Amino acid sequence: MLDNSYSPKAKRTWLAPTISHAVSGTVSLPGSKSLTNRELVLSALAQSPTHLRKPLDSRDSQLMIESLRRLGTQITSGEGGDLVIVPPTADISVNTTIDCGLAGTVMRFVPPMAALSQGTILFDGDEAARRRPMSATIDSLRALGVNVSDSKGLPFTISSSGVIEGGYLEIDASASSQFVSGLLLAAPRFTKGIELRHIGEHLPSLPHIEMTLECLRERGVEVFQPEPTLWVVKPGPISGGEKLIEPDLSNAGPFLAAALVTGGTVTVADWPKSTTQVGKHFVELLTQMGADVKQDGTELVITGTGSIKGIDVDLSIGGELAPVIIALAVLADSPSRITGIAHLRGHETDRLAALTQEINNIGGEAKELFDGIAIVPSSDLHGGLWKTYEDHRMATAGAIIGLRVTGIEIEDINVVSKTMPNFVELWSALLEQKA
Repeated sequence: MLDNSYSPKAKRTWLAPTISHAVSGTVSLPGSKSLTNRELVLSALAQSPTHLRKPLDSRDSQLMIESLRRLGTQITSGEGGDLVIVPPTADISVNTTIDCGLAGTVMRFVPPMAALSQGTILFDGDEAARRRPMSATIDSLRALGVNVSDSKGLPFTISSSGVIEGGYLEIDASASSQFVSGLLLAAPRFTKGIELRHIGEHLPSLPHIEMTLECLRERGVEVFQPEPTLWVVKPGPISGGEKLIEPDLSNAGPFLAAALVTGGTVTVADWPKSTTQVGKHFVELLTQMGADVKQDGTELVITGTGSIKGIDVDLSIGGELAPVIIALAVLADSPSRITGIAHLRGHETDRLAALTQEINNIGGEAKELFDGIAIVPSSDLHGGLWKTYEDHRMATAGAIIGLRVTGIEIEDINVVSKTMPNFVELWSALLEQKA
């Protein structure tokens, strides 16, 4: 895992396969990015070493690993890609640069924990990362007594004594729940822990905060949620030990969608019976769009008829699922309206504008809304260049549409390396299997 370069790869255009047969196959997915990067951070803050089993190997996870290593954490590869993480000594002094790439988890999770080290640390990333919202993290660190350079986003520099008192803090995390999670992950190491209140009108992706809380609890940290937008983390040790990473359920989306588009059956292996991942909501969403979904032991089995129903849904619980649902809506038999996802404007790209633009460019009928997208079925869909905007979920959305629309040319398929470097291989293998 550590031997691979975490630098972005050169652009590679890819013609999305179009098929006329129903697929029938099983997919084994790599580990969850959200869980991998949370557990990496907690492992670096723990009081003892952690053995991380089946972590994700992707650009985002490699960026996180390199960031933690620069902060003094020892990370070595074990059998089958497992990782052994040894936290740095308590008195470490650090003067370094952190490359966030385009990883929201790195740019928002690492600064609060980095401030627990004495020294000066510069944070920067890809050009597109400099456009992503960061003010909530920067303002929070200043409120906690950390010296942060005069900036509203990347690049910025923090200078810290290595001690954060913590206590009560208000934050507007309307742009991303990652602002909340980043503070909560580091809070057990604050002298007084944290009492964190969200004061904005909207808070997207609440399940991701629930995931963070559960990760903390599993490591022996006392956490409470007295109110829907108030979180309390008590100061105390973070345990090490062994942690198994679940498969990435959000990355299951394109493969599950293939069953609906082709009228086939797709099985996802090792689907957890209980999980905090937002990808679990694909079950109810795809059922609404006409799929038959069942869980057989540790396998999720989805079957489509080849007919796709339109959907009217608020996806504020998990905006990362929206590109898959929107791609399916383009191929649906009736209109769709996907709302509650205004925060997608601050992801790898402005996903609402990008999806609307690309759908209309291939003859679709999409309209950008204040907080979402409305789609009307079109009989004029045609092939063409599908731009990816440095966004992995734009690439996979184009692949879904390409199953039915001939000639969809994905501008840069290499952007999938962010969370699923082997997407093309998994996709091709599935499409070769006929019902």
